[in-house]
Order: sequence, then structure tokens, then C-alpha cells
Amino acid sequence: MSFARRMLLPLCGALAFTLVAGETPKPALAPAKKAAKATKAAPLSAPVKVTSVEGITEYRLGNGLRVLLFPDASKPAITTNITYMVGSLNEVYGETGMAHLLEHLVFKPSKNFSGKDGKLTPVQALNKVGARFNGSTWNDRTNYFVTFPASDENLKLMLDLEADRMVNANIDAKDLWDPKEQKGEMTVVRNEMEGGENEPLRVLMQRVMSAAYQWHNYGHDTIGARADVEHVNIAHLRAFYEKFYQPDNATFVVAGKIDEAKTLALVNEILGRIPRPTRTIEKNWTLDPAQDGERQVTVRRVGDVQALVAAYHVPAATDPDFAALDIFGQIMADTPSGRLHKLLVDTKKAAFVFPFVHASREPGLALFGSQLPKATNLDEARTALLATLEGVAAQPLTDEEVARAKQQLLKQVDLTLNDSGRLGIGLSEYIALGDWRLFFLQRDRIKTVTTAQVQAAATKYFRQTNRTVAQFIPAEKADRVEIPAIVEAASLVQDYKGNVKLAEGEVFDASPANIDARTRTFSTPAGLKVALLSKKTRGETVSASLSLHFGSEASLMGKDEIGSLTASMLLRGSTKHSRQQIEDALDKLKAQVSIQGSTERLTASITTTRPNLPEVLSLLTEVLRSPAFDAEEFGKLVNEQLAGLDKAKNDPQAKASNAFQKHQSPYPAGHPRYAGTIEESIAQIKGLKVEDARTLYQAFYGGTGELALVGDFDDKAVEAQVRQLLGDWKAKEPFTRIPDRLKEGLSPLDAKLETPDKAQAFFIAGQPLAIKDTDPDYPAMLLGNYLLGGGAMNSRIANRLRQKDGLSYGAASQFQAGSLDAVGGWVAYAIYAPENLDRLVAGFKEEVAKALKDGFTAEEIQAAKTSWLQGQASSRAQDRELAGRLRSNLFIGRNLAFSADLEKKVQALGNEEILSALRKRLDPAKFNYAVAGDFAKGAKK
Repeated sequence: MSFARRMLLPLCGALAFTLVAGETPKPALAPAKKAAKATKAAPLSAPVKVTSVEGITEYRLGNGLRVLLFPDASKPAITTNITYMVGSLNEVYGETGMAHLLEHLVFKPSKNFSGKDGKLTPVQALNKVGARFNGSTWNDRTNYFVTFPASDENLKLMLDLEADRMVNANIDAKDLWDPKEQKGEMTVVRNEMEGGENEPLRVLMQRVMSAAYQWHNYGHDTIGARADVEHVNIAHLRAFYEKFYQPDNATFVVAGKIDEAKTLALVNEILGRIPRPTRTIEKNWTLDPAQDGERQVTVRRVGDVQALVAAYHVPAATDPDFAALDIFGQIMADTPSGRLHKLLVDTKKAAFVFPFVHASREPGLALFGSQLPKATNLDEARTALLATLEGVAAQPLTDEEVARAKQQLLKQVDLTLNDSGRLGIGLSEYIALGDWRLFFLQRDRIKTVTTAQVQAAATKYFRQTNRTVAQFIPAEKADRVEIPAIVEAASLVQDYKGNVKLAEGEVFDASPANIDARTRTFSTPAGLKVALLSKKTRGETVSASLSLHFGSEASLMGKDEIGSLTASMLLRGSTKHSRQQIEDALDKLKAQVSIQGSTERLTASITTTRPNLPEVLSLLTEVLRSPAFDAEEFGKLVNEQLAGLDKAKNDPQAKASNAFQKHQSPYPAGHPRYAGTIEESIAQIKGLKVEDARTLYQAFYGGTGELALVGDFDDKAVEAQVRQLLGDWKAKEPFTRIPDRLKEGLSPLDAKLETPDKAQAFFIAGQPLAIKDTDPDYPAMLLGNYLLGGGAMNSRIANRLRQKDGLSYGAASQFQAGSLDAVGGWVAYAIYAPENLDRLVAGFKEEVAKALKDGFTAEEIQAAKTSWLQGQASSRAQDRELAGRLRSNLFIGRNLAFSADLEKKVQALGNEEILSALRKRLDPAKFNYAVAGDFAKGAKK
């Protein structure tokens, strides 16, 4: 991946909750055999230091494993990330999707994490430390990353886990597909595959890439061909694993609160004992010839939006032209400065545009696309898009455009460097290109690229004969673009030193008691409550969270749709600066600012650095207190909102969730919390004018709310500035909190909604609850839900629907309780193939009934406690999340002592208390159900 924003992301496997679905085939698998990888410990040799760049040091172990250590004591967390140099690029005919299948299977029980005789499974081990974890597969690599509270015990457990799945994964045929039980991980993967079929842009991207490549594996989607996934040969899959999952084909990153010498010794002791393999990995030699004419592809499916993509062949990411191409992508498709944005979005021909300059180890693609309303003339939009991309000779790029794009890209670099965990994971993309130091080299290249170089690269590659679009037009003569040879990364980084290390942060104790002791609060005359937690952070970063409250139940009636649009208009221009000037200022200040809201409230989040905080706060106040409400910008916003709603009309998750929410909502039409239909929202938004937003703002906006800052700042200076900027800002209409309510006389819902031509289906079930988080049984309900479906994959519902029955790629539950009013709810949801609806509902009901009858084992309860408690610790260690918690606590009127007390209560729970709470609160006879999918088509399978 390059520094620019991306539309097509690496395919996530084990835990990413992407809404997908599958069906149940009967593949032919080879008989299962035990993996033949050598597990005898290798002689241990001392690690060799290779290089050190900007605080990251590379070592090479005796078995060939590359180890990157990145100490950062500012956060009490550690991130590990192992990258294997294997992806869809390495797959052969008939075996596409193997790299992704392995990503799933290595989360299954292995030799030393078997789940038997007191041993943990891989997922149980990850949950034990309260980890945030995932794996992802892409063209050139597969990686597994984990973030967990820093401790020697946790780190050792994670190292043991990585060592075991590198060497001892079972790769068992029955885990993949059990013909007798008619279940397995293969159907889960296929369930994930079919989820992508619901997304018009993803489908179009797959088709465009397959048309753009004749021979190269980059033309194959990472998830693989359906037939290959369904008929995978287990012996071949095991051989694929044994070939590529080896220490000499991997790079292991440890970032966070670590002692470098101690960590290196531990890594060497555990991972360094894995023997170096004797096999060799052949270098890929298949490359596409120069394209000899434009190619076209058309996809016709049921839907409510149009999409358009143009792709051009470009060199590998190591090529000198690549930095210029990255900048060109920003210039073309950035929001709102991009040429395509101005041409298509500003004129309302499109809802949005996007760039995807594929940073790859071998020659790749630069793709530009757009989503368009159904009424838009697609031919006109296509003509405009291609003319803009291929017309830079007639309309040369300007120095201002190049400078802005460079600033935007370099801002993302700075934000990444300020977060050791984010950088530790992100380095996978550069490891895949050939060397992790390419991250820094690409940054340096971007800094030095000239306008002339960007212009030259654009005219070289963005030509008619080098593109793939939606139709074919023959050319009169051949016009080929020759892609340069691959530049080896080693020759580029041989003597690379990098820049000066960033400032280090302090060692911070993220316990509730210490956070409360370090947090200072004050209030302004206008009613803004403020919490300040000042501490030294890596890169002098600061996170802030703001919430403002508006009006009363009576005064806000009839204004339910205009509220979110009013909040969204604030960053689109003030009376002093245009939308573009605001964007440019934030880029210059290395700040990320987001604002969203409803009729009742506005929320804003900020990430910046200590030197820039005063100016960022001033700019935020400017957009809050002096918005322009430009009519043209409002029109574009309405167009964007309508495009999103049009897409939702036939989306299974949106339709089922909307029906479920509407049934349980107690609020009438016109109420600020009214749960209208998608069609009602479309009708209301179409009738809105910019004057409606201006009127709402003038009546209700003011400085009543909460603000929390966490990070590196001068709290006295911030207090003075906040008092000056927001202290006197009062709304004309006073704020009175609207109480939460439950719907009276609610009868159970059983809704079945058709969404034609959608391979994925969505299930949601649950009931509203009269409960507060101060009720005696709240801790038991909290842990009970975690056991039922809240604990990632290690919960009853997920274990049943995914692990046991193989019906769903993602299944979970959520529980909420009010803090000020006794209003909450419990909800469960799952994704699945439409033809599996009956089996999924039956499995869900059986698991809930079993839990309400017998409760949970002592082992389950202890594992859930450990996982939940470590998860709380991880959350407090993230400054952005901590700022949000402090802000929320200001509104409720409490501090983190409440959280500490809650954790003690959860720790003391047993099965009797949990079972009693669940039986008291949950009544399956009162559950509301809503499902959406192509059930008519599913019934024919």
C-alpha cells in the first residue's frame, strides 16, 4: 500500500467483521495427514544487528528470521506483527485463495495450543491477554498482528503462539471441511467471499483487475476463485504452508513498551530455535507484456448506484516514478481539492471519487473510480474522468497542486510515526515490497519530487492504450507503454540511515486511579465541562474529544434529518476560510479533525501535536462559531447523503437493522430520535435547503457540553484558551436533556425482508431492557453478554455459528445499559448465506437456551474475565479512546473510580450471579427478529 488513501484493502481473515455470506458445497479433499514440518529445536546463535533507522533496529537470527524492535515506553502496550512473504502472488493455477485459507486455519488449535489437557487454543490465548488481533492477506504478503497490555508474561505467550503456528499448525482436512458434519472453515471463507459480492465497487474492482492483467497473479482477487476454495487439496495446502511459513521467509516486529535487549533475547530463545529450512523459494518470472490497446469490462447487477473505474499499468513501488504517481493520485482524487472531485462531485455527477495507486513488489495498477447516482449519465462521467486523467499534457499540473498533495501524504507519515503500534503494523506493506526501510525512502522521495517529475510520470503512464475501463474501442495502431524493470530494494537501502528519532513519551500508568489523579477538570460560564490529562507522549501527540448538546424535546420537534447535515457543514467552510483552506490548514498543522452530529448533539475529535494544538483549537472554534453554510457545499452534501441512502435500500444489513430499530423505537415522527425508514429519510433530505441548516444552527448551537484532552500539552495554557474561545458561547435555545424511553406494549417482531441479488444475508435479534449501569446485576449482565457473544470469536454464539456449524463469518452480541435512565438492550447479529437461515436461527436459539438453562463453566468464566479486564486496560492505554471516556464521564458525572469498582465486581462474579442476571433480563419469547437477504434465490439452491 502507498501513503495515499486506499479503497481496496487487504483481505482480512480471522476476526475482521466484514459483512459477508456463504453456502454449503461438498468439496473433494485429500485425506488428512499430520504436518511434516521439522520441530526439533535448532542450535541457538546470537542475533546479528543489521541496521537501525529512526528508532527501529533490525536484527537477523541464525535461522534467517528478520526481527525489528521499536521501543516506545509512552504507552503501556505492545504490538507484535509477523509478516510472511507469501500472498496471492505465490499461488498457482487451481490453488488460488490458499494464502487466505491458511490465514484462517492458523487460528485453529495447534500442537502446543490445542485446547486439550489444560492448554489454550490460539484464540483463547489471544483473548487471555485482552488482545486486539487480526490477520490479513494481500498480493505480496500475509501478516498477523496483536496489540496487548505490556508485560513479560503476555509477550512470552504471544511469542509462543507465533512460534507454534509457524511450525505446528495442524492444517487438518476436518478443520477445512468435514463431509460428515457438513461444516468447516472453508464455508466460513466462502461466506466471506460472498460478502464481497454485495459491494458494487468491490465487484467492479475485481473485474477491472482481472481484465487489466493477462497472466500475472495480481489479476486474481486475494480470496481466490470460488471453485478453488471449494475443492482445495489439503495436501497441497499443507505443502504451501510448509514452504512459506518459515523463519527465513518472515519478518517479526515488536513495538511498544519493551526493553530492547531483554526482548531480543526472548525472541531469539523462542523463535530463534526454529530450524532454518533447506528448501528454496523460486523467484517469480511471470510479468504481463505491454498493453496493446484499451480494455473494457461491464458488470450488470441489481443495485441502486452506478460505479466507474479506470485502471492503468504502473511500475513496482521501488521504481523512481512511484512517488510521483502517488502524488498524482492525490492531485486527481483528493477531497475536496482533487481535479476529479471538482469535475464530478462538485457538479453532482458523482457522490465521491477515489484513487488507488497499488504499491506492489512487481508492476501494478493505478486505479481511479467513482460512485454515481442512478440518474447520472454514465457515458458523460466516463468521458470526463478519462479526459482528466489523460489530459495533463493539455492542462499541466501546478506547483500548488503538487505541494498540497505532498503535504497531505507527509502528514499521514507523521501521524504513523507518532504511533508505534500503527507503524509496527503498517510496516508489513513495505516489508512486502522488499524491505521495511522503503517506508522512509518513499517519504524522502515524496519530499524531493518536482512538479516536472509528476507531470512526466502522468503523461508516460496515463494513456489510452494503457487503460482498462468499461468498454472496448479498437485502436488504429499499437501504442505500448513499456514498464521499467524492477529495482531491487537492497540496492536502494544499502546505506540508508533515515532521519532523527522522534521525541520519546513518558512511562504512563493507565490504571483508573492514576488517570483520575492525573486528570484536572473545570467548567466555563457557558456550561462546557472540561477534563485535562497532560502527559508526555511519543511525537508530542494530543487527542481531544468534544461533545455539544442542543435544545429540548419540544424545541427540536420536526428537525430530525437536518441535524446531521448541519454538523457535517461545519468543516465545509467558515466565514473566514473556504473548505479547501481549512483542509490545507489542518494538513499543515498535522491534525486530524472530524465533526459529526445529530439534531441533539455534536461530537468532534482531534489528533494533533503539542506545538500545533493552540492553532488547531482556534481553527476548530472558528468552524464551530462562524460556519459559512455555503449553498453549493450544502448541495454536494445532500447529494452524498442521498447516494448513501440509495445504496442502503437494497443492503441486507441496512434493511434488517432499520426494521429492527424502527420496531423498538418509542419516538413518533418528527421527534429528533425518530427511527424513520430509508425511504422517509430520502424524501426528507430531498426537501432540505441550506437555510434550514442555518436556522437550526442559529437557534441551538452553543458551548454547552464536554471536552476532554489527553496527551502532551500545557494544561494551564489550554484552560486559558478554552475559556477565551468557548467560555461565553451560549445558545439562544437552552439545552434540556431528553430522557431515554422504552416502547410500551411492544409485541415481538418477526420480519423477513427480501434483498434481490445479494449473496449475503443479515440476521439481528434481541430485546430492549429496563436497566442502568448502576443496577446490582449490571456487572453480571456485562460478563454474561461477553460469554454469550461479546468476546470476539471466543463466545458461545460465535463458537456455535462459526467454529462449530461453519455458517457465519461474523456473529456476536452486544449489551447496553443506560447511565442516566433505565434504558438499554441486548442484541445479537450474524451474517450467513440466505439458504442457511433456518440452521442459523436454530443454532442461535439453542445456544441462548443452553446458556439460560445451565450458565457457563468455571473455565469459561475465568477466561472471559481475563479477556474483558485486559481489554479494559488496552482501551485506557489508547489516548483517543481515553479522551472519549473522560468526555463521556463528564456528561454522566463520574470518574474512572466507577470503572475500577466495576472491574472488581466483574472479577468477583460466579456462574450463579451471571445465570441469575441473564434469566432475569433476557426472555427469548420476547425477542424481536429481523432478517434480510435474497431468500427467494436461496430457496432454489
